[in-house]
Amino acid sequence: MPVFKLNPERIIFPPPEMSESSGLLAIGGKLDYKWLLEGYSIGVFPWFNSEDPILWWSPDPRSVAKPGEIYISKSMKPYFKKSIFTLKVDTSFEEVIENCQKIKRESQDGTWITKEIKQAYIDLFRRGYAHSFETFKNGKLVGGLYGVSLGKMFFGESMFSSISNASKFAFISLSIILKNNNFNLIDCQIPNPHLKSMGCYNMKKSDFLNLLYKNRIEKTILGNWSSGLLNLDYSI
Repeated sequence: MPVFKLNPERIIFPPPEMSESSGLLAIGGKLDYKWLLEGYSIGVFPWFNSEDPILWWSPDPRSVAKPGEIYISKSMKPYFKKSIFTLKVDTSFEEVIENCQKIKRESQDGTWITKEIKQAYIDLFRRGYAHSFETFKNGKLVGGLYGVSLGKMFFGESMFSSISNASKFAFISLSIILKNNNFNLIDCQIPNPHLKSMGCYNMKKSDFLNLLYKNRIEKTILGNWSSGLLNLDYSI
């Protein structure tokens, strides 16, 4: 399949079914909230290094999880039962994305969260589409994740931990809260062993796109979720 070049003046993506075997679909376009929302709505997301042009992906298979079905190991349960960590939602979005930007990851020399990526997602947050799940210990932010919500689907983007299990705590809490609010799916994008160990599984792209199509009729819960728009109970 060819890699399509996008016109930055027109928000038009090729069908995601036309991506390469690697998942790469298109190059170019713009990084702003309108392009991101259109991309997510059809199963496409940006991922590229700072020295690269904008690259848009739609992998097959897709790593996904059912809300409420993330694996909670025996060693993780005390973090909930004994309140070792505290969860907050949408109180420190910019700090979360900045920490995700700075964290060192295996087999990566740099970060894919460029200055432009960061600003685009901050704009999405301010418009009520992007959200952060934040892990605190003794009043200090020690882990978290961020992503985008459309309809009854949550599209995870990145997570970080400065101490053990902090991002895992945020991910498990996200899963429980989404289940309590009748969400249907968590998109984790590209499969990897860590996600699989937590209960994520591979879904054929055709099935994922069918769910996305059905998701269009669902109402998006817009706004800052810390203001009571969601049931934020994450007890187990």
